[in-house]
Amino acid sequence: MSIELTRNFSIIAHIDHGKTTLSDRLMGATNTVAQRDEKAQLLDSMDLERERGITIKSHPVTMSYKAKDGKTYKLNLLDTPGHVDFSYEVSRSLAACEGALLLVDASQGVEAQTVANLNLAMQQNLYVIPVINKVDLPSADVARCKRQLEDILQLSADEAVPASAKMGIGIIDILESVVRLVPAPVSLGEDYLRASVFDSIFDAYRGVVTYVRVFSGTIVRGQKIRMMSTGLDYEVKEVGVFRPKMFAMDKLEVGDVGYLIANVKTTADVKIGDTVTEMRRPAPEALPGFKEIHPLVFSGIYPISSDDFESLKMAVGKLQINDAAFTFMAESSAALGFGFRCGFLGLLHMEIIQERLRREFNMDVISTYPSVIYEVKKTNGEEMIVDNPSFLPSVQVIEEIREPMVKIFLMVPNEYIGDMMQLVMDKRGQVEHTETLDDNRVMLQSLIPLNEILVDFNDKLKSITRGYGSMDYEHAGYQPADLVKMEMLIAGDPVDAFACIVHRSKAEARGRALAAKLKEVIPQQLFVVSIQAAIGGKIIASERISALRKDVTAKCYGGDISRKRKLLEKQKEGKKRMKSIGKVNIPQEAFIQVLKSGD
Repeated sequence: MSIELTRNFSIIAHIDHGKTTLSDRLMGATNTVAQRDEKAQLLDSMDLERERGITIKSHPVTMSYKAKDGKTYKLNLLDTPGHVDFSYEVSRSLAACEGALLLVDASQGVEAQTVANLNLAMQQNLYVIPVINKVDLPSADVARCKRQLEDILQLSADEAVPASAKMGIGIIDILESVVRLVPAPVSLGEDYLRASVFDSIFDAYRGVVTYVRVFSGTIVRGQKIRMMSTGLDYEVKEVGVFRPKMFAMDKLEVGDVGYLIANVKTTADVKIGDTVTEMRRPAPEALPGFKEIHPLVFSGIYPISSDDFESLKMAVGKLQINDAAFTFMAESSAALGFGFRCGFLGLLHMEIIQERLRREFNMDVISTYPSVIYEVKKTNGEEMIVDNPSFLPSVQVIEEIREPMVKIFLMVPNEYIGDMMQLVMDKRGQVEHTETLDDNRVMLQSLIPLNEILVDFNDKLKSITRGYGSMDYEHAGYQPADLVKMEMLIAGDPVDAFACIVHRSKAEARGRALAAKLKEVIPQQLFVVSIQAAIGGKIIASERISALRKDVTAKCYGGDISRKRKLLEKQKEGKKRMKSIGKVNIPQEAFIQVLKSGD
């Protein structure tokens, strides 16, 4: 099919605005899927995606559509995630397209992530077609959505297509808009091969399956190719497109979005954003790649049984090829043994990875409290990066610690603006700018330390705004802060798994909460166990677990009191000696309970 009849487009939107349902309807309208194979969330291949109703991975699919002008077009659709943690998936998918459908929920209107995803599309110079979805709902307000499209997003409301993916309303109008408005791919006019790698998955039987968009030349089976960033050469075993399952083809031409399977065996050999070229006639320069993704949240992941370390190592390696934003490196802990320090884009991303380890690889894991990367400047002028509290140098050699900041965009109803400002201030943030969007909602632009929004910020946002608030954030550099390392001492010994870097103003409250939790989960010993939270040499919170008491006088029936006293004195001496040499063995369950609680 000629390049003029090809259209590459994505679907972008805030989470839960109906992207996956719309992609199901588009495949149904173009007869891409046989009626007997149709099911909800067809492009969501993971059970986890189906259960949660979210898209985690972007999924390409090739459709054929006979338009009203009588021509048959090849439509390459890329369904993308909506959650802020997976915005990197969105940016990679958009790099393989010329246009995008921007979905707006007719009842909820423009949300924070809608704005963020539109900005990603604008950066790639894509043609954006607004679609007002869920018009069949009783609460739908199409007129308000059209005003928001023009006022907030600066998009033409005249081009907006009213639709309901669930009821099948407006599907043909959407396809006609794609054919009419999205530009055809432009050939670079080169005779050598250049294709961009925008994703990859690991197949247990065939190795690495690489997702590509061809910009010039063709890819055929048996061709010798080269990955330009690594310089490694491979032979193509199979090429094809997604309909929506892998469908083998003779070749991939300019403008095509599909896959190639070569003899790539190791997970580290495929780099996202790399350029594929021909081995015999390599391209002089690579295509502009995607930005390198940097994890924002770090957590230690350890196997429950130390015997499973090698299995965990293999599992995280395979997960990394399916998720380029996930990073890991080996580390060891005195309390938890051997494990990995893993980097994630956010808390949902971290939760998904842990759940995939449990389901796909049958791995039971413990994760430590999530932390972020800090920049530390020493008194001798040396700079270092710290992602684990254990590596923080002593206070005497630290000149300053800088913490990562995020610029956060909050869309909330007018009546909750005071409560939201209070929440931002509680999290050591500051509101920089407020903007009235319409009669009902405002947008707050705030600067907050990333560490403060890690665990419960989104939950509190939803509870304060009764579920009507939404947020998006972007990295905003580093700022100096009064941060300290807080350690937990159990019977005088520090436990590295519970150490954390906190702001001095919040250290005492955090220490008290953690000490109280540990008191609940550590079993009683035969001697008194002290639990202390300490900053340097200063104790800021303390709890004690009373000793188990054995009744040593039970065997005495009457007789002289001195006999009982002698036994009690002997017990007292034994407890004193045990306290000086005894060790507290913290059971694995205690670590799991404390680390899961997030206290």
